[in-house]
Amino acid sequence: QVQLVESGGGLVQPGGSLRLSCAASGFTLDDYAIGWFRQGPGKEREGVSCITGGDGRSYYADSVKGRFTISRDNAKNTLYLQMNSLKPEDTAVYYCAADISTGPACTWYADDYDYWGQGTQVTVSS
Repeated sequence: QVQLVESGGGLVQPGGSLRLSCAASGFTLDDYAIGWFRQGPGKEREGVSCITGGDGRSYYADSVKGRFTISRDNAKNTLYLQMNSLKPEDTAVYYCAADISTGPACTWYADDYDYWGQGTQVTVSS
């Protein structure tokens, strides 16, 4: 059974940092593209970052480039999102998602992802 479980969200002041984790079970993270998405209050879900299966190339939305880093620990079958220099506009529920059906390449389309975690809340506020 495929399952993704996020953790690591919380309340942080502007300029602070958080590291989100996404523990996967039922499949091997390394084989597929895995993405981080977020949905802020009153906003549509948007892609934040993605890492390709196999070679592990990473991609970032312009809004987070230079501040967020996606990584993968294959031994733990866990995905991470290190978020630095957080801004109030980063406030959102963050989701990890796995694209099992279309291959290892990254995509920004949420509909391409087959499995989603339950989400973890990130709030950036003073």
